[in-house]
Amino acid sequence: MMKSDEFAANVRKSAEDSFASGLYCAESVVLALARARGIESDLLPKVATGFCGGMSRTCGTCGAVTGAIMGMGLALGRSKAGDSVDPAYSATRNLIKEFEQEFGATECHVLLGCDLNTPEGQEMFREEGLNAQCAKFTGKAAEIAARLIFRTND
Repeated sequence: MMKSDEFAANVRKSAEDSFASGLYCAESVVLALARARGIESDLLPKVATGFCGGMSRTCGTCGAVTGAIMGMGLALGRSKAGDSVDPAYSATRNLIKEFEQEFGATECHVLLGCDLNTPEGQEMFREEGLNAQCAKFTGKAAEIAARLIFRTND
C-alpha cells in the first residue's frame, strides 16, 4: 500500500509536470488530484481555467489553492443534500492554513508582489521570472491537498 508521503510526492510531481507543459496553476493541481483518484476528464482543466492567475487576474486567491480545493472536493465533497460538508470544509481550512504558513498568504498578488491584471504587473511577472514561483505554489498546493486527502481517507 502506498504511504501518504509517496502519494503526496507523486501528486506534486504530476501537478508540476502539467504546469511545466503549459497548463496553469489551478488547472494543473485539480488535474493531478483527479488523476491520483483515477478520474480522467477533459472537463477538469476547463472548470479550473477561470481560477488561474488569482481568479482570472483579479488579485484573488492563488489558483494553486483553488485548484487544490476543487481537487479535494472530488475526494471529500458531498454528492447530495444531507451529506456532511465537514470532511471537505476541514481539509480546505487545513490546506489554507498550511499554505499560508509556507508562503505567508493565499492571495495571488501578495504572493507574487504584482497585479497580473495590469500591463506593468504582467511585465514584472515576465521580467522577474515569477512563473517559477507559481510552479512552487502549484507543486506545494497539490502536495498538501494530496496529504490531506490521504489522511482523511485513512
